[in-house]
Amino acid sequence: MKAFVHENDTLQVTHMNDPKPRENDVIVRLKMAGLNRRDLYIPNRRKGQIEPLILGSDGAGVIEEVGQAVKNVAVGDEVIINPALGWFKNADAPPQGFEILGMPDHGTFAEKIAIPSYQVEKKPAHLTWEEASVLGLSGLTAYRALFTKGQVNTGDTIFIPGAGSGVATYLIQFAKNIGARVIVSSRSEEKLRKAQSIGADKGVLHDEDWQHKLADEQIDLVIDSVGRATFQRSLDVLKKGGKMVVFGATTEDTVELDLRTFFYGQYQLLGSTMGCKQELEAMLAHVEQYQMQPVVDSTYKLDDMQQAFHYLKDNGQFGKIAIDVC
Repeated sequence: MKAFVHENDTLQVTHMNDPKPRENDVIVRLKMAGLNRRDLYIPNRRKGQIEPLILGSDGAGVIEEVGQAVKNVAVGDEVIINPALGWFKNADAPPQGFEILGMPDHGTFAEKIAIPSYQVEKKPAHLTWEEASVLGLSGLTAYRALFTKGQVNTGDTIFIPGAGSGVATYLIQFAKNIGARVIVSSRSEEKLRKAQSIGADKGVLHDEDWQHKLADEQIDLVIDSVGRATFQRSLDVLKKGGKMVVFGATTEDTVELDLRTFFYGQYQLLGSTMGCKQELEAMLAHVEQYQMQPVVDSTYKLDDMQQAFHYLKDNGQFGKIAIDVC
C-alpha cells in the first residue's frame, strides 16, 4: 500500500506492506485523513530513527476486514478513527500509557490501517469523508477543553485567541450551539471575517489593544493554545474569578506570570490534552444533534503531503486540512 512515512530523517511517500489484523483489530480502508500540527513536530522527535513510521492521527474510511474476536463492528461499516489510544473513561488527566495515534504506532497517512475495534466510531451520516476525516483529534480536543475543563454554560462569554486553527473552529461552533457568546482574535482580518461567518460574535486583531477593545465585555472563559504570545494578554481580559484553559503552545512554551495579579484576581488556570473515548462519543453525539459540519480549508493528495506540511507550517489555513489517501 502507499503511505507517507518518516524514515532515516526524511519524509516521503513510499510503499508499505498491507497491515494484518490481530484478533481484536479491524482493517480500515481509509478514504481521507486529517493533517494536524502534531504531524509537523514528529520528525524532530524521531531524529536518528531508521525504521519507517506512517504519520497521521486522524482518518475516516470503511472497515474492510475484522479480527476473529471483533463483535462491535462489521465489514462495510463507515467509521472515523479515535486517535486517543488507551484512554477510555473521563478523568482529570490521561492515564499512564496514553498515546496519540501516529507515534509510536503507525498512523493514518496510508491506504489502510490496522487498529483495535474499540478505536473506531460510527461516522456521522451527514458528514462528507473530508469532514469526517478531520474531526477526531481537533474536535475531541475542543470538546474536552470547552465542556469538561471549561464547564461552559449558556450565556457565557468565551475568548479564543488564534481564530484560524482547526480546534478554534470547533470551539466556535460548539460554543454557539449551546448559546454562548464567542470573541476571537487573529492576525488576519480575513480570518476574523471567516470566524464570524461560522458564528463568532466579535473579533479583535492580534496587534490591537485587547483590554481597550474588550473593555465592555465580561469574559468568563479563555481557551488558549497560542502560548507565550497571547498568554498574559488573554489573562488581562479575563474577568476576576474566570477560567483559562490551555491546551497547546504554538509559540514558545514558557510564559511569565504575575503571581500577585493572578491570586488577587482569583483566576482558575486549567490544562487540557485531547480527551477520552467517552468524550469522543459525546462530541460525535453533539455533532449529530446540531448537524455540525467541520470547517475544511483545503484537501491535498497523499503525493502532495510536502506542500500540505508547508501550508500548515505557514499558518495560512482557516480550519482543517484533509488528505486524500485513496
